[in-house]
Amino acid sequence: MNPKESYQVDDQLWAKIQPLLPRHVNTHRFGGGRPRTHDRKCMNGILFVLRTGCQWNALNATGICPSSTAFDRFQEWTKAGVFSGLWEAGLLQYDKFKGIDWAWQSLDGAITKAPLGGEKMRAEPYRSGQKRGQAKPADRSRGRAHRFGR
Repeated sequence: MNPKESYQVDDQLWAKIQPLLPRHVNTHRFGGGRPRTHDRKCMNGILFVLRTGCQWNALNATGICPSSTAFDRFQEWTKAGVFSGLWEAGLLQYDKFKGIDWAWQSLDGAITKAPLGGEKMRAEPYRSGQKRGQAKPADRSRGRAHRFGR
């Protein structure tokens, strides 16, 4: 199946997304400029990247939307709260249909040292391709000064 077709936002979802999008004002000094890529195409590209986990530049190969345009629009819409609003609308719709027990909530978090974190002053490799045992001491400044007689 063509990725361009399988990741299209359907009309029902687009009807919920479109009111959340900020209105675009053309700032070109003569009112012209390059035609703006349609918001729906950009949303298709953004959702493709979010669903597949591919890199933004891989979007160019799909033909859905230019990667730079999709990324710029993603940044703009994130700042405008579009995705938060869409999440909230989806959550409220789910609550309406299925019901959410708002009385029960859970939070998980831990602020502890990693169990196998190791010590901070261990020898670390200083370039790629080093083999075991070739690492220099972590505090390289003392060794270097001593080596050159300073």
